[in-house]
Amino acid sequence: MSVYRIAIFASGEGSNFQALAERANAGELGGAEIALLVCDKPSAPVVQRAERLGVQAHLFKPKDYDSREAYEREIVHKLEEHRVDLVVLAGYMRLLTPVIVDKYRGRLINIHPSLLPAFPGKDAIGQALAYGVKVSGVTVHFVDEGMDTGPIIAQKALPIVSGETVDSLAQAIHAIERELYPQVVSWFAKGLVQLDGRQVTVSNP
Repeated sequence: MSVYRIAIFASGEGSNFQALAERANAGELGGAEIALLVCDKPSAPVVQRAERLGVQAHLFKPKDYDSREAYEREIVHKLEEHRVDLVVLAGYMRLLTPVIVDKYRGRLINIHPSLLPAFPGKDAIGQALAYGVKVSGVTVHFVDEGMDTGPIIAQKALPIVSGETVDSLAQAIHAIERELYPQVVSWFAKGLVQLDGRQVTVSNP
């Protein structure tokens, strides 16, 4: 049986990238391996993390291309070259065009630091605190053409305590992300995830 191969897209520190790569190396990602890092910021710390963990990287600068579609076509070529089964967005700070979304529909996922559909887009943690919600959390969802609008795969809630700050809530949410994302990716590697319209079912995780 062929190995289930994952590409991770990231733009920054790469804490979720590291969590996924370490689980893969420990055999705790459903038998999957991290085949490729895709990063639009060659100097980002996630690139050094990939080097240390022995993960190949495709690095690019968007300003070197005429359009988003141009660099995404190059990315798709790299994904095909590495026989990628699942694309995992982990702090990738660019919206995707149909070049990637259509090619990997149903095999393209993202993690977001709120309980979607509440607080999509940037600064979800700050948005939640400013609104005064009593519960926040993390959502893993399929990626479609919208901003954090794809079908929801998994969510985990987190109560907001009195005196919570953006920094303290971010720390708690990131800790959940580092546990939930590898779990969801392992479901894909094991073939447990089914998508029907907006409904997602997971068989015996």
